[in-house]
Amino acid sequence: MDDKPTEKIISLEDIDYLQFWGTNDKLLDFVRLLFPKLKMIVRGEMLKVIGPEEEITIFEEKLKAMITYYEKFGRINENAIMQIMENGNGPDSETNDTILVHGRNGLLIKARTPNQQRLVESVKKNDMVFAIGPAGTGKTYTAVALAVRALKNKEIRRIILTRPAVEAGENLGFLPGDLRDKLDPYLQPLYDALRDMIPQQKLLSYWEDNTIEIAPLAFMRGRTLDNAFVILDEAQNATRAQLKMFLTRMGRNAKFIITGDITQIDLPRHQQSGLIHATKLLKNIDGIEVIELDNSDVIRHRLVTKIIRAYEREEDYKEQDSVEDKETATSDEEQAQL
Repeated sequence: MDDKPTEKIISLEDIDYLQFWGTNDKLLDFVRLLFPKLKMIVRGEMLKVIGPEEEITIFEEKLKAMITYYEKFGRINENAIMQIMENGNGPDSETNDTILVHGRNGLLIKARTPNQQRLVESVKKNDMVFAIGPAGTGKTYTAVALAVRALKNKEIRRIILTRPAVEAGENLGFLPGDLRDKLDPYLQPLYDALRDMIPQQKLLSYWEDNTIEIAPLAFMRGRTLDNAFVILDEAQNATRAQLKMFLTRMGRNAKFIITGDITQIDLPRHQQSGLIHATKLLKNIDGIEVIELDNSDVIRHRLVTKIIRAYEREEDYKEQDSVEDKETATSDEEQAQL
């Protein structure tokens, strides 16, 4: 009988293996204690396991369960590992219906305001949802969390995030670098949200195989988006023609969320925002819902709410002054005619 030990190399490139094993490989040392018949050697993202073949088979099964748990909850500890060893699953107490995504470093991502929760519920019932509201209300962040949850639950095959490449006072042609360098600043909020929710190595693999795609709105033309969760961010800067083009890309088993802030439109004055037009035109269609968020949903610094209110008051004053000026002009004309 051949007692020569078996060697197996396991790749951990799809996860943040440094965070997975913990500081100074603390969790790896714990796993070594649970598998005394195996020798484990870590070289970056590669794990070499040496020992009896049947023991390696058991180890691979448990390691796969550990990785699944880590990807779901964004963290793993000794207690979770012990429960995985005993029954193949981590602690059930970690699950919570209000949690959308277990992000990195134990971050729990959930709807934090009533209107954000309305957005979550609306996406369950509708395939297309418009989320309208000022800066800081969590429109984009909640939408990305819903997309990541759908991907993790295998409800869709890919996530597509897009936005118009339009900003106040800037022009893509004047920015340095190639096309991606030009576009990255516009797409940064989407990158930031994804980095909160998905381990870095896994996120890189998603980008490489186009499971997650981030692209400017112009790149959507001519496509049919099937089995996808698609988010159009900053939609107030899409023209009527652009938004019509985007909305008609919807394919089978697709979810669309369109977010925007109609108080921050950067289009030229002669162009109407496609977002304003679309919400009025489509709001009564079955399967489409418009969710409006307001300054009560702001979850940034407390000053952001005060800033939004100050600007709203200024707009109210301008409208009131405009009405008074028109009334005065009308009165002056009537007096002149007399």
